[in-house]
Amino acid sequence: MTSLIQTLTSGASVPSRRAFMGHTGTLSAVAVALLAGQDAMAQGMAGDTSKDVSILNVALGLEHEAINAYQLGAGSGLLQKPVLDVAVRFQADHKAHRDALIATIQKLGGTPVMEKKLDDYAKALKADTLRNQGDVLDLAARLELGAINAYLGVIPAFGNKDLAKVAGRLAADETMHYTLLQNALGRPLPAGALSFGA
Repeated sequence: MTSLIQTLTSGASVPSRRAFMGHTGTLSAVAVALLAGQDAMAQGMAGDTSKDVSILNVALGLEHEAINAYQLGAGSGLLQKPVLDVAVRFQADHKAHRDALIATIQKLGGTPVMEKKLDDYAKALKADTLRNQGDVLDLAARLELGAINAYLGVIPAFGNKDLAKVAGRLAADETMHYTLLQNALGRPLPAGALSFGA
């Protein structure tokens, strides 16, 4: 299991999630308003949204990755029934995130990044190294932790608390997933306060 953990932490997927907001910038108020389903609020705002489309497409790519990671786990035959049900539920959450991102990108006049083939995700996530339920849960937990940190990373950029709320809600979903996965792995809760987003 230690070699699997080292392999996963050295892979490109997790760091890209954690660094995605730090390297791509922050979203404009227009994009966040649209992402939050506040179309009326967005109509009163102006600005170049091309950067927003790029950032949202990075986030969309990460949601595609999460959806496919859960698909790989569900199809692996390694998950027991109660855990499988939870994985499918988490995948549904990521599909809702994906759909919101696609709608926002399209409202901004952009083209959503396409989902890759399942085999491409399997290779990138090293699915062939998954040997048991714990391995699948460990991979999922690492991806969820990366998502938490990515979404929390954008919150300070928003002056409007309603806009920051969207990123907070996404981070809350990811935190719920991560916490339940850690529990299923028999791992303790984080040792102290303020353990996410650092």
